[in-house]
Amino acid sequence: MVKRPDEIEKLGEAGRLLASVFHMLDDMPLAGLSTLAVNDRVEDYIVNELNARPASKGQYGYGYVLNCSRNDVVCHGVPSATDILADGDIVNFDITLEKNGYIADSSKTYLIGAVAPAARRLVQTTYEALWHGIRQVRPGAHLGDIGHVIERHAKRNGYTVVREYCGHGIGREMHEEPQILHFGKPGTGLRLKAGMVFTIEPMLNQGGARVETKDDGWSVVTVDGKLSAQFEHTVAVTATGVRVLTLRAEERKRRAIPPL
Repeated sequence: MVKRPDEIEKLGEAGRLLASVFHMLDDMPLAGLSTLAVNDRVEDYIVNELNARPASKGQYGYGYVLNCSRNDVVCHGVPSATDILADGDIVNFDITLEKNGYIADSSKTYLIGAVAPAARRLVQTTYEALWHGIRQVRPGAHLGDIGHVIERHAKRNGYTVVREYCGHGIGREMHEEPQILHFGKPGTGLRLKAGMVFTIEPMLNQGGARVETKDDGWSVVTVDGKLSAQFEHTVAVTATGVRVLTLRAEERKRRAIPPL
């Protein structure tokens, strides 16, 4: 679970490139596009402009470059030519990228057009929960510290945390140990060491925490049909704290948790 400094630098390069994918998406007018069109644009950018590999394509038999989880889809949403992004939607794009044998993983929930205040608040709170978790990462901390602050922030704002899906170690393989739960008790779980690299990726629901998988075998949705949001970063434990390997350009300029 502990990576060498040279491995972390390679993971950092993959993370920097992945951050640029989201920068590209930030500039795209998403309303009116199909989720498959977004998928195809991301694939073209990763392969032809970044000279990298979209790591999700072919993983576990999955045929696409990204997951696109819209509104009540919690995670693993499948791109489709008939799934059109419309004004008022929220949609999470979860993307992985491999460069020189090392993988980075990140996701962001986008607001499409004029989004209702309740949906906007869910998305903002989920983003805040991610950063509350990231700020717990340091040598000697415990995995339970991360999950605790994420769930506490969600509950304080009236949301539930999805428990069936979690963050994970990452390196040459997309999914490595340890598992990073988004709930827990402080002072419990694995003690963190410098050199560990993993994802933190909380999924918060507007209603209940229960989820189910649709007939496509991939798309996970809320049982009650209410909205879900997610954000994700790949992080490394450093000697003094944490390095966010997939940090995006607009995030580098801020010292506090920013509004969307």
